[in-house]
Amino acid sequence: MAKKLRIDKILSNVGYGSRAEIKIYCRRKMISVNGEIINSPGIQVDPESDEILFNGEKVNYREFIYIMLNKPDGYISATFDKHDPIVLDLIDQSYLVFEPFPVGRLDKDTEGLLVLTNDGKLAHRVLSPKKHVPKTYYAKIEGVVTEEDTRAFEKGVILDDGYETMPSQLNILKSDDISEIELTIHEGKFHQVKRMFESVGKKVVYLKRLSMGKLKLDETLDLGEYRELTEEEIRLIEER
Repeated sequence: MAKKLRIDKILSNVGYGSRAEIKIYCRRKMISVNGEIINSPGIQVDPESDEILFNGEKVNYREFIYIMLNKPDGYISATFDKHDPIVLDLIDQSYLVFEPFPVGRLDKDTEGLLVLTNDGKLAHRVLSPKKHVPKTYYAKIEGVVTEEDTRAFEKGVILDDGYETMPSQLNILKSDDISEIELTIHEGKFHQVKRMFESVGKKVVYLKRLSMGKLKLDETLDLGEYRELTEEEIRLIEER
């Protein structure tokens, strides 16, 4: 069944102005639907099947946006911060009218995959503790990472607040004074990867998220670059 919405809601949602401004545009006969001039901002139309023109240009309506960002160091995963730049500062104004927010958080100094959307239901499903959506990170570790650490992580380690983590998968890429690893975790506690390594006497000196669910970071994106997700990629976010 077609979902009809008020014309002022449709146009304000995609950045054509506030509802008060849309009312003025109606009076100025700047809006038409299926070739007919719209005089009232309250008229209900189907944004998917009806042709909406604003000042002669076709309006492309969509309810949700989904963005993959390769987050750089120095940005806060939030929609507002008094002191530091936020990830939304990297996104074009045309997307900001949808009021996107980060799905989960990456620490200020952590790089890599961050999904931004205005789809609250999807975000809730991905972040739900019951879902255990896996997240894989690449990290550089100060200290020699050993098979003993791998076994400890596989069992679950005790964090500084007494919380015992779920089993995680530690893959050692390089074991040296500065080790290189990949780690897959299935929960999202505050500073979890850093605290897990602290629990075995080591320190994370660089951290980058590579994947969330089965969605992998597009390695062609430079730090600070982003693109919209495909429909297939949107489904991959939730897959285990």
